[in-house]
Amino acid sequence: MPPVTNIEDLRLRARRRIPRAIFDYADRGSYDEATYRANRADLAALKLRQRVMIDVSERSTATTMLGERVTMPVGIAPTGLTGLFHADGEILGARAAQSFGIPFCLSTMSICSIEDVAEAVDKPFWFQLYVMRDRGFSRTLVERAIAAKCSALVLTLDLQIQGQRHNDIKNGLAVPPKLTLKNALDIATKPDWALRVLRGKRRSFGNLADAPGAKEGLATLSHWIAGQFDPSLSWKDVEWIRSIWPGKLILKGVLDVDDALIAAGLGADAMVVSNHGGRQLDGAPSSISVLPSIVEAVGDRTEVMFDGGVRSGQDVLKAVALGAKSCLIGKAWLYGLAAGGEQGVTQALELIRKELDVSMALTGTKDIRDVTPGLLHQPRHGDVVRPAGGRPTATAEPQAAE
Repeated sequence: MPPVTNIEDLRLRARRRIPRAIFDYADRGSYDEATYRANRADLAALKLRQRVMIDVSERSTATTMLGERVTMPVGIAPTGLTGLFHADGEILGARAAQSFGIPFCLSTMSICSIEDVAEAVDKPFWFQLYVMRDRGFSRTLVERAIAAKCSALVLTLDLQIQGQRHNDIKNGLAVPPKLTLKNALDIATKPDWALRVLRGKRRSFGNLADAPGAKEGLATLSHWIAGQFDPSLSWKDVEWIRSIWPGKLILKGVLDVDDALIAAGLGADAMVVSNHGGRQLDGAPSSISVLPSIVEAVGDRTEVMFDGGVRSGQDVLKAVALGAKSCLIGKAWLYGLAAGGEQGVTQALELIRKELDVSMALTGTKDIRDVTPGLLHQPRHGDVVRPAGGRPTATAEPQAAE
């Protein structure tokens, strides 16, 4: 096979190795996927300033996330169904993150449980929480995260109602899976994947093993899960979680300045500027396009993290230049996991760190902590620019930075 040189190479390997329904669950967005596409396009549109003749012989990508030292400003985002991308996927991801020196966040909707992951690693990890209609069960999840010594709780704000993902419906992705001739044939062509998953520690939602009806089978559990998304959630629920969670609190899914101000006022230690990877409100702005305004509004009061389309070290560098203290990756690490298990996750992280390091050098940057908006190129008078779909034109006047 050709060598892996970037995350896209891992993505292509992942597509060949796992069933289409599982791959599309991570790879695609909601509705017409306009926001999903904008996440990538708007990051790509940002240009870096090439600087020369600066001594960059000594460089550092190390920084901190929530006060903890990390080897680069990147953490592994919470992703559901991870153990179906590769057997024991959450455990493998946590191990890879620990060895690499970055945080790992476990999803409520993981296959391996909080306790499974805690037994497999030596250092604390983060836990992501959905506040469910059954507040008692939500409290139990928080208590389990405390018992597992999780170092941060990531509260997802943007899933009160699930956005429709057309491909999941067409692929029959459900719990239990809807078996059709098409996906049965697809699974039959992935025997290695099927055998690994069958031999894995778990094959259902590990954190929900004690949920009402879970012992009665996947169909009953699925019905319970479907009824747990709660459109009545409000900021009062965030206050409640803050009152029962003693550790660091991260609020994920902030995309509006007004919401960011409220979140900061509730004492969040950090917030993640995120549109759920383009998988919820289609037509919402890209995460990167709103990042600067949110940083300006609350960046002096709380740590601002970024999520949405990060596939390279250059993406990380651009987000940091616009004020993010760090980034979370979702799709990128799942591609690595599906392509090669724990080694694949490590490979994805190495690709991102190497490109971050090289891009820092070529922009004259010695330390990731010193990055400012000045690292991004702003067209000056007389520069030739190419508008999307248009002909090249010369700028008539200097362009203000965003």
